[in-house]
Amino acid sequence: MNYQIRNPQLADAGRLKIDWVRAHMPVLSVLRAEFERDLPFKGIRIAMSIHLEAKTAYLAQVLKAGGAELAVTGCNPLSTQDDVAAALVSAGVPVFAWHDPTPEEYEAHLTAVLQTRPHLIIDDGGDLVHLLHTKLTDVASGVIGGAEETTTGVMRLRALEQEEQLLFPMYAVNDARCKFLFDNRYGTGESAWSGILRTTNLLVAGKTVVVVGYGWCGRGIAMRADGLGAKVIICEVDPVRAIEAHMDGYRVMNSLDAAAEGDIFVTASGCKDVLRSEHFARMKNGAVLANAGHFNVEINQGDLEGMSIRRYQARQNIEGYELADGRVLYLLAEGRLVNLAAGDGHPAEIMDLSFALQALTARHILLQAGALEKRVYNLPTELDRRVAGLKLASLDITIDKLTAEQERYLKGWE
Repeated sequence: MNYQIRNPQLADAGRLKIDWVRAHMPVLSVLRAEFERDLPFKGIRIAMSIHLEAKTAYLAQVLKAGGAELAVTGCNPLSTQDDVAAALVSAGVPVFAWHDPTPEEYEAHLTAVLQTRPHLIIDDGGDLVHLLHTKLTDVASGVIGGAEETTTGVMRLRALEQEEQLLFPMYAVNDARCKFLFDNRYGTGESAWSGILRTTNLLVAGKTVVVVGYGWCGRGIAMRADGLGAKVIICEVDPVRAIEAHMDGYRVMNSLDAAAEGDIFVTASGCKDVLRSEHFARMKNGAVLANAGHFNVEINQGDLEGMSIRRYQARQNIEGYELADGRVLYLLAEGRLVNLAAGDGHPAEIMDLSFALQALTARHILLQAGALEKRVYNLPTELDRRVAGLKLASLDITIDKLTAEQERYLKGWE
C-alpha cells in the first residue's frame, strides 16, 4: 500500500483516539451498518481532504466499510495528528499527510490523493477543488461529484460557479441545517475556546473578548465567551448581523475601536486582513490573538512581523511579538484554525452529525450520477431530516408528528 506518514509506530495511540470517538458517534455507526450491508461505494474511489484527526478517521472507516477505495489527506498543515494517520494506514487506508508539513509537502500530499483519480471528493476548505481546477484538470474529468465541508470552501465553489468554471457538481454540506446550526455554532463555539484555554491556561471571566464576524461560527464563539464570564464585543460588516448581535446582548462596534478594548481577539469572518497594523497599534499589552477561520489570513502576520522588534516562543503554540513601545501581542497556533491547530477540534457528538451528512451526500451523488449539472447544490432536505432523526433516536428523544389534517392545513391557502 502506498502512503506517506510521519511514523507508523504511532498507530496504537491513534487507534485509542478512533475507538473513543466511535463510541460517541452513533449516527455514523448506524450508517456504517447500512453501508456494510449494501456496499454502495464498491469500486468507487474517494479522495478526502479533511482535518485529519480521530473523527475524520472514523468517517474514512465508515466509507471503507461501504466498499470505497479511499485516499486521505489533511486540509490544514497543523491539524493532522500523526498517530491517527498511522492508525488509518494500519487499517488499510492510504494516507498522505503529516503534522506541520512544508507548503511543498502539503501540496504534494494533496496531489498524491488526487493521483488516485477519484470518482468522488470530500473537501474541507477547497484545496482539492483548487488543484483540480488548476494543476490537475486532467483528473477532474473523472470526478462524478463532491461535497464541501466548510464555509470558506463553499465561498470558493460559488465563485467558480459564478464564473461558469466549475468542472463537476459539488454539494454544499456546510449549508445544511444539521451542519451549520450545530457544527459551526456549538462545535466551533466549544472547540475554539477549548483550544484557546488549553494553549494559554488563562482566565476568560472578566476579560473583554472581541469576536470578529457574527456568522454561525462567530455566534457560537460569542455565546461560549459569554458563558465563561467574558464581556463580549462583536465586529461585523453586515448590518443585519450587527443588529442581531446587538439584540443578543453584545456590544457592537467597529474593529478599530474594539482593538483598544479587547483582551482576547477571535477572528471568524472568512475574510483576509480583518486584524492588521492599525488594529495592532491600538491593542493592549498582552492581548491574545486567535483565529477560528479556515485559512490563516484573517490576522495579518506580515503586519505583525513588520511592527515587531522581537518575535519569540512564549509557550507551546504561542508566539510573542514585542513591539517598539514594549507592548507584546500573543499569536496562537501561527494564526491557523485554533480549535484544530491547538486542540482536537469539534466534539465527537457534533462531528457525528456533520460526517453523517458527508457520508449520505457521497451516496446521494452516486445515485444521481448523470443527472447532475456542473454547479453547487444544496443538500436535499430529506438527508438533513434523516440525520436529525437518527440523532434524536440515539438520544432516546421522541417528537410529535403532524396529523393528516394538519398537513392538509399547512399545504392549503384558505
